[in-house]
Amino acid sequence: MTFDPRAFREAGQAALRDPSLRIALGRLKTHFALNRALAVERYGDWEGLREQGRAIRDYALANLAPLLETFERAVTARGGHVHWARDAKEAREIVLGILRRHDAKTVTKGKSMVSEEIGLNPFLEVNGIAAVETDLGEYIVQLRHEPPSHIIAPAFHLNKEDVAKTFREAHDTLDPDRPLQERTELVAEARRVLRARFEAADAGITGANFLTAEEGAAMLVTNEGNGDLTRLLPKTHIVLTGLEKVVANLEHAAVLLRLLTRSATGQDISSYVSVMSGPRAADESDGPENFHVVMVDNGRTRLLGTEAEEVLRCIRCAACLNHCPIYAAVGGHAYGATYTGPIGAALNPGLMGVGVAHHHPNASTFCGRCAEVCPVKIPLPKIMRYWRAREYASGLAPRTMTFGLGVWAFFAKHPALYGLLTGTGARVLKFVASHGRVRALPLMRNWFLVRDFPAPQGKTFRELWAARK
Repeated sequence: MTFDPRAFREAGQAALRDPSLRIALGRLKTHFALNRALAVERYGDWEGLREQGRAIRDYALANLAPLLETFERAVTARGGHVHWARDAKEAREIVLGILRRHDAKTVTKGKSMVSEEIGLNPFLEVNGIAAVETDLGEYIVQLRHEPPSHIIAPAFHLNKEDVAKTFREAHDTLDPDRPLQERTELVAEARRVLRARFEAADAGITGANFLTAEEGAAMLVTNEGNGDLTRLLPKTHIVLTGLEKVVANLEHAAVLLRLLTRSATGQDISSYVSVMSGPRAADESDGPENFHVVMVDNGRTRLLGTEAEEVLRCIRCAACLNHCPIYAAVGGHAYGATYTGPIGAALNPGLMGVGVAHHHPNASTFCGRCAEVCPVKIPLPKIMRYWRAREYASGLAPRTMTFGLGVWAFFAKHPALYGLLTGTGARVLKFVASHGRVRALPLMRNWFLVRDFPAPQGKTFRELWAARK
């Protein structure tokens, strides 16, 4: 598969033909969606909490510059360093410069979507620095030379047999006859291999779920403990994060934390919540000697003041992916981008450009489930419509689509003609249906490749409405 957002349509069709992927994606409902629903039910005033989260994120975006300045002053006061990266290239160069300054040759990494976004791993490898992912899912896809397919579950598209095969090929110094049938055996092997990496690392790189301006702290939410080993054992710790992650203080972060864990995995709280606020102090027994925060813009501030600004509220819980019928059909790799599903459809055109990612906002049924489950109330369908309008204005929309919409608009502006056409169409569709289903129509071949719809019963909505009145 070619990981290119411009090839979304072809990649999506290939994904639809993959039976193993279909089985894997079927777990979205029985795992993430179900667990979230149970967690929300347990909480009580979930809508009140969502409204708090929305207000906190809106406050942060409205006061982004002063909050970032406060954060930098607090980090510096604690002996840390803050670096500002305008784009992906600058972010990569800053990280490389820090590693070289501290003579770091080996790096362990906690899960960081921003590092995927800027292409950090291959860049470090070319420059002679070995970076090893330590999140189990990230480690698996790194061994397979694949990007993550899901924001919080990078290897969600795989089954345990896939992982066993990958481990046998990558861990070729271990006993070839060792048992790897059970998930516990796979986890134990990864733990043994990664332990040596943790102990030998010169530097650790993590992301951050939230940055608190008042305390100058970065908050990291994990379930495996690898984040703490990555940040505490090496002499140098680098936090690589998007600058929109900042909030006013730990109190605000605590509200968002309640939303994040319930929306992501259905947990009341994750196994580990780590607060990182600088290098090791003289009276502390562990922690890094050097602490750096690399703040990445890479197109984020361009969204401020636009109709897409609200997408920056995102706390990367992936609830929108887990409830999206498009993502559930094609998975993450089809998007050819770091951010997938509805959040990718709303964010990628802003970060990558409409010309590169214009397919993503069109990958939506507009059912509204993404906005319904978003913990910070991002109006994702509205933002996707904004990018669709930009696509049309840029002349990128397919001509067949614009022609079809033009025809529909003509009839919609002439109600009598519209009623005649739709009434006739409903009766014709009922006549050509097979066993109550319409399975093909001229000019809609691609639409019917993977779906059909119930045949009309002979009358249109307008006719039924008129009869009821």
